[in-house]
Amino acid sequence: MRFTFWAVFGCIALSAGPFDKLGPNDLARGKRLFEAQCSVCHGMNGAGGKGANLAVVKFRNAANDDALVEVVKNGVPDSEMPAAWWMNEQEAVQVAYFVRSLGRIASTIKIAGSIPAGKEVFLGKGGCAGCHIAEGAGGSMGPDLSLIGARRSPAHLRESILEPGKAVPEGFLALTVVDAAGNKIRCIRVNEDTFTIQVRNMAGKILSFRKSELREIHKDFGASPMPSYAGRLAEPDVDNLVAYLASLRGEK
Repeated sequence: MRFTFWAVFGCIALSAGPFDKLGPNDLARGKRLFEAQCSVCHGMNGAGGKGANLAVVKFRNAANDDALVEVVKNGVPDSEMPAAWWMNEQEAVQVAYFVRSLGRIASTIKIAGSIPAGKEVFLGKGGCAGCHIAEGAGGSMGPDLSLIGARRSPAHLRESILEPGKAVPEGFLALTVVDAAGNKIRCIRVNEDTFTIQVRNMAGKILSFRKSELREIHKDFGASPMPSYAGRLAEPDVDNLVAYLASLRGEK
């Protein structure tokens, strides 16, 4: 009987979550750490920016609380999310505790606009599908938007539509190259090493050049080939497009 008691007790203890013994002071400490270290990418309220929108109920890379703590501590491989090597164990747990709290108000956030109508704008008058993939279809000139709703806040999405130069994704670089014949080619960098560069031109074709054969490579940091839709789309169309983009989370 004693063995059974301790076996059951041990299982209960082992199943305790990382947040079970935390309280308001831990939440406040996690908030301060988040604002100091994480908000530069995720926004002061976790609604996203350069980093993912964290004001959600479910996380793609953290199925439970323990996994969320691990993401805070170790980052996400092959992504822009780094390991928080400057935090100790308790601080990582406190930050994860605060991040989890953000999802509790996610359901209260209302986005103006209609998702179906926004999809029509995306596929129709907005012409977005010509450059962006969404729901498995579209062009490859611009970034893939299949998961954009999980990565960016509605405010950031609106800014990227109205002022695209302010919301250029990291690693996305517009170029103008001048070839040996003097032709100027407006393009997007695909890959680059010391001696060669691969680009995608405005027609979507991949071109490869040896740098020594090019007359000029002009890198337009902070520029975007995407046009501003300010004045091109009516405000209701912008609202609808934001609603549609915010719904793109890779969920079925």
